[in-house]
Amino acid sequence: MSEVEEFNQQKPGKSGKQHNILPIWGNEQTMNLNPLILANIQGSSYFKVHLFKLKTYHEVVDEIYYQVNHLEPWERGSRKTAGQTGMCGGVRGVGAGGIVSTAFCLLYKLYTLRLTRKQVNGLLQHTDSPYIRALGFMYIRYTQPPADLFDWYADYLDDEEEVDPRAGGGGPTTVGALVRQMLIKLDWFSTLFPRIPVPIQKQIEQKLAEHNRQSAAAKPASNFRGGGGGSGSGSSYNPGRMESDRRDHDDRDKRDYGEPDRYAKDRAKRDDRGDRGKERDRDRRDRDRDRDRDRDRRDRVRHRSRSRDRTRHRSRSRDRRYR
Repeated sequence: MSEVEEFNQQKPGKSGKQHNILPIWGNEQTMNLNPLILANIQGSSYFKVHLFKLKTYHEVVDEIYYQVNHLEPWERGSRKTAGQTGMCGGVRGVGAGGIVSTAFCLLYKLYTLRLTRKQVNGLLQHTDSPYIRALGFMYIRYTQPPADLFDWYADYLDDEEEVDPRAGGGGPTTVGALVRQMLIKLDWFSTLFPRIPVPIQKQIEQKLAEHNRQSAAAKPASNFRGGGGGSGSGSSYNPGRMESDRRDHDDRDKRDYGEPDRYAKDRAKRDDRGDRGKERDRDRRDRDRDRDRDRDRRDRVRHRSRSRDRTRHRSRSRDRRYR
């Protein structure tokens, strides 16, 4: 089979232009990146000096293989926003940033090369490193029309190759789960992907649900329950589990990036709310105890008064009898 026939059988984006040149969606000057991240990329010595020397697609891919070990926009622990408030709280200005990651520097370097459709497919199907593939998916998410995203990602929704996107490790997932997250979620650690129009987002969710039904019907019952198939349990799509993982993930992001004060305040509010609840319970118990004591005291007083009355009555009766 010739190379041209193999290319024609591939299923990436159906944007109406089936030739090798990819259209760029959105802001062509910024690649739709957050201005803070873009300014840090363009100002970093790694991008200006080292990556400037790399002129070809294959040189950049080799650099990804050797240098990328996570997919976050900032190197771990480099972004300090404690004490910053308002518009300076990790939102505007280079001073609020940190050390931008090699992953995002190389992502923007790929953008400066204006990749072709064939080169993007080469990234997605690369066998040397899951981070090369992940940067290919991120390139698509940042640069391609929202209507084409599902067609780009459809063949990789159940991909079981493992990748850890977190700086410092500790958050392993599969390529399939990563791709699903890019389709249904805007948040990416301390930054955002380009927004997807609501009608297109609904279409993506419907296609994703249909894909899940077809996958569930195709799998044997034992494999679907995680009873076989090697690492199948890692790639099964569980919306409830993803939602809880997402909340944990967002809490870690707030703690590690950009919002430590707000996270601390939220935690303080939760603790304060819990303390108030405990105080209410304590007050209620104290009131019940005091009410019981008062009732016992009244009963004792009433009993004593009746005893005195009976004693007086007996003494009067005795006096009458002896008169």
